[in-house]
Amino acid sequence: MSGSNRTAISEAAQRYGAALFDLATEAKKVAAVEQDAKALLAAWQTSADLRAALTSPLFPVEEKAAALAAIGKKMKVNAVTQKFLGLAAHNRRAADLGGMLAAFLALAAQARGAVLAEVSTAEPLSDEQLKSLTEALGRAFKAPVDVETTLKPELLGGLVVKVGSRLFDDSVKSKLDALKIAMKGA
Repeated sequence: MSGSNRTAISEAAQRYGAALFDLATEAKKVAAVEQDAKALLAAWQTSADLRAALTSPLFPVEEKAAALAAIGKKMKVNAVTQKFLGLAAHNRRAADLGGMLAAFLALAAQARGAVLAEVSTAEPLSDEQLKSLTEALGRAFKAPVDVETTLKPELLGGLVVKVGSRLFDDSVKSKLDALKIAMKGA
């Protein structure tokens, strides 16, 4: 997935993501809901208008619920996902949607035995680059890897990979920052 907005996961978003995972598991629809969540999270991350509409206190709960219902219908999401979107809006949690989806995806990946890798790049990765990176991370972690990409032009080039608490920063920005620090010390 790509986007310019890193998705924060609050404690409430963790609880809602876990609830969605429980609902999807009970309905035996985890794979379908996971596909919905990936698409919805991509929309959340790439659409500033969507984020603004769902996080703004200027829009009433009813309008947010209607917007999420329309988005779900347009994207042809699973019934479990559709009900969850309505519940989140009616409980005044639409602003946490990105975090809820990210929390759900992490739980779904964990249930499949996969590792979630958050990759930030200055430019979009080609399909070939993404495939190569996914395979390399799979070999390194000896597990299937789900890669979530985020565009961060401020990196200037290279990439930053976060898997759990591990961080690998091979961005041009960090190299320039290290050079700047080294030059100050000289």
